[in-house]
Amino acid sequence: MFRRTILRGALAAAALAGASFGAAAQEPIRIGLILPLTGPFSTTGKQISAAANLYVAQQNATVAGRKVELLIRDDTGTADVTRRIAQELIVNNKVTAIAGFGLTPLALATAPLATQAKTPMVVMAAATGIITERSPFIIRSGQVVPQIAYPFGTWVAQQGMKRVVTIVSDYGPGHDVETFFSDAFKKAGGNVENIRVPLANPDFSPFLQRVADAKPDALLVFVPSGVGSQFMKQFVERGLDKSGIKLIGTGDVTDDDILNSMGDAALGVITAHHYSAAHNSPTNKAFVEAFGKANGGLRPNFMAVGGYDGMHVLFEGLKKTNGEGGEKLVDAMKGLAWESPRGPISIDAETREIVQNVYIRRVERVGGELYNIEFATIPNVKDPSKIK
Repeated sequence: MFRRTILRGALAAAALAGASFGAAAQEPIRIGLILPLTGPFSTTGKQISAAANLYVAQQNATVAGRKVELLIRDDTGTADVTRRIAQELIVNNKVTAIAGFGLTPLALATAPLATQAKTPMVVMAAATGIITERSPFIIRSGQVVPQIAYPFGTWVAQQGMKRVVTIVSDYGPGHDVETFFSDAFKKAGGNVENIRVPLANPDFSPFLQRVADAKPDALLVFVPSGVGSQFMKQFVERGLDKSGIKLIGTGDVTDDDILNSMGDAALGVITAHHYSAAHNSPTNKAFVEAFGKANGGLRPNFMAVGGYDGMHVLFEGLKKTNGEGGEKLVDAMKGLAWESPRGPISIDAETREIVQNVYIRRVERVGGELYNIEFATIPNVKDPSKIK
């Protein structure tokens, strides 16, 4: 009788343990999405969150046989807030991964937490080259600025331009654009003058006057997503649109999200970037249609595609690990390759950086709207700052 009592107790304990395990197995996979949804960079957050929600919905909010919960938090574009939210998501919400990060300082503030907690961190927007070096748990799904700026510097020189002035926002990505464009342009025989403007509340007028006085062949500009309209307005007010100085830039300045608001002044502006809503592929046409349908006709921009592909790399990694996070998930995401709305892309297994095409585009009017129309492709560009 004593033995039977012990056996019943052991079976009951085993059954209870089995029930607990079953419950744990059905726990949803939680992904924390940290974005600037209010403040001066709210358009970035709006685009990424819309794209991430679209991707999750298209997957029926399920991966590896488990439901997925996307926990979206507003960091207001403030590094201290980003770090606090990341800590809460990791400790209190037990997220499998964190993602988003609209600006470089926000990603850099969070990187140590990802390392300490061994939590994968997918950077969908922030674009300074050093970010992935700050934690072995970081994967980038958006862009790294040097891979856009360096080949563009070479291409601009090949068009016969000899003198260029650069105007960049004074923070990490702007410094990268300045450095890598200038290096490539100088190596090809060009001369460059560099100007930096404040990131917060920039007034471009005095700097544009310097450009007017210098009379270069072209003005290259880099500003964060969403600031391009303000720059374009002051460019026109200074009469530079009629000065004969060509306006060129990385694609941020003619961001798809705000391009139509710029009017005819944007026509003919040439930029280099990794995505255009006008990219001519079946995958992109389906993405643009689905994104617009889910978001009241909103046009997706490069931030949206960074968010969409960031969710893809997480879901594909989770399929390979059967829902497990940590180092296994990071390893599973390394080396992934797929057809994105932007074209063929992959995650470099060594650097954890995005590898993608860079397109040369011209602003044109199509069907009554302005679009960045691609006319040249530089294929499979890696981050030049990490090529040994």
